[in-house]
Amino acid sequence: MKRLGLPTGLAGSRLALPRRSIRLRLTSVYAVLFLLSGAGLLTITYVLVDNHSRGPVIAATTGGAKTGEVSGVPGQQVCLGPGAGLPPPPSQLGQCVAYLQARAATQRADYLNTLLIGSAVALGVMTIVALGLGWLVSGRVLSPLRTITWATRNISASNLHERLSLDGPDDELKELGDTVDGLLARLEGSFAAQRQFVANASHELRTPLARQRTVVEVALADPGRSRETLETACQRVLAAGQQQERLIEALLTLARSQRGLDEYERVDLAALASQTAASRSREASQRDIKVTVADSPAACLGNTRLAERLITNLVDNAIRHNHAGGRVIVRTMTGSGQAVLSVANTGPVIQPAEVPWLFEPFRRRGGRRTGDSESPGLGLSIVGAIAAAHNASVWVSAQPEGGLDIQVRFPSQLAQAVP
Repeated sequence: MKRLGLPTGLAGSRLALPRRSIRLRLTSVYAVLFLLSGAGLLTITYVLVDNHSRGPVIAATTGGAKTGEVSGVPGQQVCLGPGAGLPPPPSQLGQCVAYLQARAATQRADYLNTLLIGSAVALGVMTIVALGLGWLVSGRVLSPLRTITWATRNISASNLHERLSLDGPDDELKELGDTVDGLLARLEGSFAAQRQFVANASHELRTPLARQRTVVEVALADPGRSRETLETACQRVLAAGQQQERLIEALLTLARSQRGLDEYERVDLAALASQTAASRSREASQRDIKVTVADSPAACLGNTRLAERLITNLVDNAIRHNHAGGRVIVRTMTGSGQAVLSVANTGPVIQPAEVPWLFEPFRRRGGRRTGDSESPGLGLSIVGAIAAAHNASVWVSAQPEGGLDIQVRFPSQLAQAVP
């Protein structure tokens, strides 16, 4: 039988090779390091003993002191004088010295050889012991990695709530486990937000579809329908279709912004702010809202269409969430190397705790879902996504007298790169 994924000639050899796990590699490294350290220590000890054992075997003496004495060996009489403690006769002194030197050299060589053999045997035994200890220690050290591998292998989209929760000292492995837990927490939040976004988008798209179907069914079921009633029904269907188009366009813009930018071009924020305010002047006049533009020079690098959509959403949000006689102030400026766009408006008082909710898709004040036909509830969400695509930061402050002051600050490197 031919195994899939492996060449025929390599299948058997690959199966025969043991797995080169990190535990085996660590054990091998421990053993090699111990062997090299032991060999170095043995070499140093051998050299020190060899140097220490060198030197004169006999010392020349004067005053009748004996020059050497070897007991229990043949030729002892050669090295002893006629009386106890007396040196040998002068005629035998050279022969005695030669014998003692040869005897000492032989004993020294035997001693060094015994030392070398014993040390080598001890080094071999300790190397085997080091292999066993290295295997046990590396297994204990790598046990958190096995826990991480097993847990992450069994975690899927359905159980992202599970965590590793590694115990032990605050070392690199504990930090790795905490990092994986943080990653799982972010993934869980992203998956939850994605599921909620899909559910909200489905609901928002289903509402105008259901309204269209209801209007058409009621118009067709009316036995006394006339041209006027059919025209009214068609206008309501067209209005629902326009709501769907706005929602789909907003969803596409949000998806494109979250994907990031592929190319950068010069964006004149001041010109875009003036154009947007002029295009919304009629709607603002109908709501009795005054729009003021302070367009100081401000430019950055980015995508012109997305930047225009960002400004449009901010201005539309400032006009819609306002009151009669209110005002909207649009400013552009450059400060501290940053291109800044600011849109401030009057309106209802917003608590600071409610501000983060305003940037979530399909959410409005008080955490309520949007359901009106005027706005799909994605305006500020798109603003945040476009700002993130431009590496810009969004600063929002709730004004005490009511309304919001939203600033989008493009990063200094983009602003400084614009000629």
